Amino acid sequence: MSKVKSKIDVKKKGKERIITIIALTFTIFLLMVLAHYPSVVEEYYSDGFYSFLCHVLHIFFNVFPFSVGDILYILFIGYFFYVLFRVIKRIVKRQFKLAGILLLEIVIVVQGGIVIFYLFWGLNYFRPSAAERLSLNDTSYTTARLKDVTSMLIDSANVCRARITPVDLSQDNDTIYKIAIQAVSRLSNDSVNFRTYYPNIKSSILSPVLSFIGTSGYFNPFTGEAQMNYNIPFFERPFTACHEMSHQAGFGAEDEADFAGFLAGIASHDRLLRYSAYHLAVDELMHTLRSRDSLANNELKTHISPAVKGDFNTERAYWLSYQGRAGILSGIFYDRFLKANNQPRGLATYNRMVQLVMGLYKQRARGWVHGDI
Repeated sequence: MSKVKSKIDVKKKGKERIITIIALTFTIFLLMVLAHYPSVVEEYYSDGFYSFLCHVLHIFFNVFPFSVGDILYILFIGYFFYVLFRVIKRIVKRQFKLAGILLLEIVIVVQGGIVIFYLFWGLNYFRPSAAERLSLNDTSYTTARLKDVTSMLIDSANVCRARITPVDLSQDNDTIYKIAIQAVSRLSNDSVNFRTYYPNIKSSILSPVLSFIGTSGYFNPFTGEAQMNYNIPFFERPFTACHEMSHQAGFGAEDEADFAGFLAGIASHDRLLRYSAYHLAVDELMHTLRSRDSLANNELKTHISPAVKGDFNTERAYWLSYQGRAGILSGIFYDRFLKANNQPRGLATYNRMVQLVMGLYKQRARGWVHGDI
């Protein structure tokens, strides 16, 4: 009788999980349909549900001084290997139906994670682009204009670097975070296009792992927490903090988060944060200029101050020291992830920040002022 009951229970569980999988598949399908209606996503999700959710998630998780999201990821990885072990065990014992039930459980957990991801934050990938929202659609530029703007940014980076004092360089991460939060909050208060609620940044307990996979920080869509790799070079940290908190403001695409972080940084009165923002912009624009005109790129290199060059060398040496298969594999995975979420150029999306910066400087040339954005 117990065997018969056991078979019935297994059959019942199997049906229930298959029904759950079908329901979750349909839910994911509906969410993907929304991806074709950016204006609907903007009005009802980004400006509606997500804004409400930020008040809840940010207030709650800001209470914890550590990253709850990091712990959730660790627990999920532990759960995955535990279930995988049980599946293998069932297969070895030829209990194939029970193994199948466990595999269905994994599918449900993954699908549930996908649904939560898009509901809690991921739909921001499908809102109208920042270029549209900020009226920066005219992002065309000539190589000559790119060279001019890059030169201006180099001058700004040189000046900001020269003003940095030993006191600035002795800031601890808590101070860097506080200043970055103030900068993002100020940008949020100045414009509805950058509105965010209770922004915060935390050091990731997974920082050693992040370095090995080539990541400066990350945003956890399940908890709404922004995390930074506390091991990265000192001058990268302020901008990275602003970038990750820009994701909290609903900037899904990486180039858009870079741009929002750049605006927050250059509007700050903190010398280190301003330099960190200009440092990133110079790196991005020089990369684009090099692909267009290597001679112009080489010429502008001579304009970069020794101190700024030293920071670039430090940055490059740091990431090269962690370069390996883990970084390559994570890069491939993240590239595909971006392409699946309305960023068809994958990792090359990061370089699209150049277009937004060029559009910004074009507006400035026409009399643009900070309050317009």
